[in-house]
Amino acid sequence: MIRLFEQQRFATFTRPLVAAILTGTLAAGGAVPALSADFSEQQQVVDKAKMTLDSFLSDSSVGPALRNFKQETKALFIVPQFLRGAFIFGGAGGSGVLIVRDDATGKWSQPAFYNIGSASFGLQIGGDVSEMIFVVRNKKGLEEFYRSEFKLGADVSMAVGPVGEGGSVKGIAADLVGYAKKKGAFAGISVEGSIITVSDASNAAYYGAPVRPTDIVVKGSVRNPKSADLLKAASKF
Repeated sequence: MIRLFEQQRFATFTRPLVAAILTGTLAAGGAVPALSADFSEQQQVVDKAKMTLDSFLSDSSVGPALRNFKQETKALFIVPQFLRGAFIFGGAGGSGVLIVRDDATGKWSQPAFYNIGSASFGLQIGGDVSEMIFVVRNKKGLEEFYRSEFKLGADVSMAVGPVGEGGSVKGIAADLVGYAKKKGAFAGISVEGSIITVSDASNAAYYGAPVRPTDIVVKGSVRNPKSADLLKAASKF
């Protein structure tokens, strides 16, 4: 009887330990959870986000204007593929990542995954693909990303970014400033009313455990070494 009690007590204490080891949540110094066995879809978004950022920064019309925001940039929300348009009934959407810059060190956080989408109705024939970058300029804009979802133009103000060498940021008071490229050329952006939502599934897949955006970009409690190229590209910003 005593032996049975000891076995039960041992199981009570060891069961959480075994679970922690299996999920990768136990390690010295608060190390990060084990990575998901398959996060290839999310890695594609990260890799494409890196290429989008490289493309924008090297663009002679967009790059200089983007860099004009560098002193006030809190974060970058990069959407490497935004699909828009259909026949009669239309919609738009895409996936993107948010990376946040530490005010003290200047280093960029691990990427947090989001979806962006909107619904529309009208005579839309054909479609297009755009790459987009949103510069998050202030605390108000950044804190919206810590919610489960928010609407552009309603919960946060948004402006279309200036372009060219003389693209001045003076007079722009919006929380977010957006840029878009369509088929390699700078294009106007019209995404007001779009909903940005946290992609819990993508975040869990990429980091191997359920995490919130604040765990990723504020606490820094998880990381994936395969995001290194994106963060290196951001350092050029």
